[in-house]
Amino acid sequence: MTDRHPEDTGPDAGPEYDDHVESATADDTPVESSQTRGRSLFAVAGGDLVSPLTMVLVRHGVTDMTLSHALSGSSVVGPALNSQGRIQAAKAADAVYRIGRRDWDRVAHVTRVFASPMTRTQETGAALGRRIGAHVETEDRVREIDFGHWEGLTGDQVAERFGDAIHRWRFGEIAAPGGESMPQVGERFDAFLRDAAREHAQLCADGSDIARAWAVASHAVAIKSAVGVSTAMPVDHWGHIWPQPASLTLLQLRVRSDGEIAERHVLCVGAPTH
Repeated sequence: MTDRHPEDTGPDAGPEYDDHVESATADDTPVESSQTRGRSLFAVAGGDLVSPLTMVLVRHGVTDMTLSHALSGSSVVGPALNSQGRIQAAKAADAVYRIGRRDWDRVAHVTRVFASPMTRTQETGAALGRRIGAHVETEDRVREIDFGHWEGLTGDQVAERFGDAIHRWRFGEIAAPGGESMPQVGERFDAFLRDAAREHAQLCADGSDIARAWAVASHAVAIKSAVGVSTAMPVDHWGHIWPQPASLTLLQLRVRSDGEIAERHVLCVGAPTH
């Protein structure tokens, strides 16, 4: 499997998907090319940066628990997507396929899919993989927050039984009883992003210095935590981020040749796909 297809002319690529635009127009108007696509507007010559890595964070489609507003964390592998969620996952997969083709023309085509171990993200990841032709790689660090003793309860039920604890949890002050805090989720997701950056840099060093885009089927709290860490946002503000089911959040990593992340550019948060 290759990581990048500068010109996609396969059976699914109609005229509107043709990326093969390499020269200026007759009036010398600048156009996008495979050399300029993915380049940072703020790239500095000699800055020791490899080509960018874009992480496409996809929230899973809805489950019955999503619709009932019950807390569904990572302490149990279920629930599965319901019929509506499966349709949403398919539409999200179409949106991911369009990246670098009809949409997000400065981002590489998505060539790799990660998913948390939860059933709903495995199913969402499978839809993404089928659409782009990649197998799903399970990644534990992008799983949802562990709600501990709150698992399966609604916010109102937690408030009735635990007082203001859910608000203190939402502002990152405490962990859910028997579960996790927001900062803990941000820490483990960030460790995954840093490892992804190092792997990308190694691939570039091995002779394939090209822009890459990898998709991650994940969860609401996990995605907002990744955005919060990446923007250095105070943890008590992370709860203001609300990625909807089957939405896309694009985080572009500007990576040094040694694998360290120099900058993180949030291209969008929670873009709808259905």
